[in-house]
Amino acid sequence: MTLRPLSDNLVVKALDEKEPSASGIVLPDTVHKEKPERGEVIAIGPGRQLDNGQIAAMTVEVGQKIVFRKYSPDEIKVEGETYLVIRESDVLLII
Repeated sequence: MTLRPLSDNLVVKALDEKEPSASGIVLPDTVHKEKPERGEVIAIGPGRQLDNGQIAAMTVEVGQKIVFRKYSPDEIKVEGETYLVIRESDVLLII
């Protein structure tokens, strides 16, 4: 199934946020700090429509890994897979 977001929305597959401590023990991100979410862009919309009717091109591309605001995504399930839908304006950086 092909996912095709509208406007300036992105479909993102979340990446695992767990990282090992200095001693090699894996701690979940809720133990010591909250940090932004990370994911890989699966699909992008055509872009945001400007006041003059033109479409602003998307900055992010399919396949890029991104960091986005923690509470911005909407979670959806399609054919047993979980995806996140976010606006391009909620993307903090491209990795």
